[in-house]
Amino acid sequence: METAFFNYELPEHLIAQQPAEQRDNARMLVLHRQTGKIEHRTVREIGDYLTPKDCLVLNNTQVIPARLFGQKQTGGKIELLLLNEEKPHHWRVLLKSSRRPAPGSHLTLCNGEAQAEMITDGEKGEALLRIESAKPFIELLTKHGLPPLPPYIHRATPDEYATDRERYQTVYASQPGAAAAPTAGLHFTPELLTNLKQKGITTCELTLHVGLGTFRPVTAEIITDHTMHAERYEVSPQTAEKLRHAREQSGRIIAVGSTSVRTLESLPTLQPASGSTDIFIYPPHTFQHTDAILTNFHLPQSTLLMMMAAFTDRKTLLNAYHEAISHRYRFFSYGDCMLIL
Repeated sequence: METAFFNYELPEHLIAQQPAEQRDNARMLVLHRQTGKIEHRTVREIGDYLTPKDCLVLNNTQVIPARLFGQKQTGGKIELLLLNEEKPHHWRVLLKSSRRPAPGSHLTLCNGEAQAEMITDGEKGEALLRIESAKPFIELLTKHGLPPLPPYIHRATPDEYATDRERYQTVYASQPGAAAAPTAGLHFTPELLTNLKQKGITTCELTLHVGLGTFRPVTAEIITDHTMHAERYEVSPQTAEKLRHAREQSGRIIAVGSTSVRTLESLPTLQPASGSTDIFIYPPHTFQHTDAILTNFHLPQSTLLMMMAAFTDRKTLLNAYHEAISHRYRFFSYGDCMLIL
């Protein structure tokens, strides 16, 4: 199947640059995949579509504030995005600078509280740095780091990230390790979760640490030629038990976000598990553990759009996207969402 089959035209002004004023006031397009029927609601009304037999699956990964600004020895500015710590004090990063520093160069980070040496310069903007600091570096990240917003959300200065520290994080995030937020979960508030609980609707949590590969475009002309990125996941015994219980009483497993889908569909059975998954879900795919999905609107020709097309069908999904565009829904990470039933 050709990648171009998953393209659509999106007006740039519909790419959300800021979150909704209230998380659960985001708009929610409800798509009934068997009939193609569409309804226009808000996230706080999601309980109207759930029953006490259902289990709502949340990804509790926590975004680390991995974007840093610093200075070169010349005084020039640099921007870093931390990818992973390969060994103690040695960080693989994406480095952005008007002129890239040479290996052996020294950099100042965290307002002088950390020093870095450029060890190697790699491809596609990557570099390896040795970072030293008197205080634990993770502590400095919490103080000085900024949320690693996706490239289509624009911030001119560090001060413009002020609200992102809170809003580019789910209210139930508890397991640090993500390079991007599981964005469908951004719409939930403590009050909404409490209301769902009072209605008898079960929620459970799993962990999938979202990597930067989630923003990687599909460049292959044929989708099966695309190499999928891997992400770490964990499903606890308590979560597995709740999922099995939903199945036993003929309830639905409702995944909040593509990351929850990815984890669920990586499981051979509904048992505790942990590991790494590089599953690539595209049409046709038989879903084993997912009955409904709450998801944001995804980029054209992205693996996430392909996943949703596998859950509905390509024509039905793109028709819903065109409907969302005509109704001026807000798209991508800070945008509105759709509930696929």
